[in-house]
Amino acid sequence: MAAYLIADVDVTDPAVFEEYKREVPATEARYGGKYLGRGGATKVLEGDWQPHRLVIVEFPDMDSLMAWYDSPEYARLKAIREKCATTRIIALEGVVGDG
Repeated sequence: MAAYLIADVDVTDPAVFEEYKREVPATEARYGGKYLGRGGATKVLEGDWQPHRLVIVEFPDMDSLMAWYDSPEYARLKAIREKCATTRIIALEGVVGDG
């Protein structure tokens, strides 16, 4: 069952963030990750949430998502991201059938 990484990224240092943004897709791809949305325009339909840069990445399953997130190659990039952005991240399991 697919799993989705959903991140709301508030970039505080755009120059440093460029390195993260340039290098992270290759690490996700190694674990089957593919972008469904990344930094596009958003429109709040309900509530008071004011998203920053939203990212949605689909992985084959939760194990693949967590293997990527806990991987040594992502650890280095995560440290870079933590220096240049404030981020909220969740992992969401998809549904099977008509869930």
